Amino acid sequence: QLVDLFQMEKNRLKQYKDLSIQTEIERHLSHLKREIQEAETRIAALIQEDADLSSKAEILTSVTGVGKTTAAVLLADLPELGQIERQEIAALVGVAPFNADSGRNIGKRRIRGGRMSVRCALYMATLVAVRHNPILRTFYQRLRENHKPAKVALVAAMRKLLIILNAKIKDENKNTLSTL
Repeated sequence: QLVDLFQMEKNRLKQYKDLSIQTEIERHLSHLKREIQEAETRIAALIQEDADLSSKAEILTSVTGVGKTTAAVLLADLPELGQIERQEIAALVGVAPFNADSGRNIGKRRIRGGRMSVRCALYMATLVAVRHNPILRTFYQRLRENHKPAKVALVAAMRKLLIILNAKIKDENKNTLSTL
């Protein structure tokens, strides 16, 4: 919310020509920047204090494309990560395609519902991953070569990234349980 508010204020700054209003908006922007930095520091400290969250964050950030912010969003808004199957996690986030069939009519498959904050974080991570993660880059390029629209291919890559992250956390949970 702070980041969204910061962006709105930056956009508002461009609209006003009055120097006094610009000064007030810039003061508010610097205040918001400090608040964002403090919130990020608190979030990082909370993750480091909890051994389970810390190990999960390390696993998540080990995947190319997933940074600290995406890991924090996944840990906070998707506690089911690593505990449910791939189809369920994809539907829970809202990246699973649902059919729109009726009788003999076969409609397009569309994604819907799910947790928007997770989907937005995953979208940004996937944009990076399709450029720098060899597995997801190959997957995305193959879909594009098969004439899939860019957004469809990107959502498919989001789903694949989510499934990879879910599997990594699930494997870590199995390894932890087997050592107990």
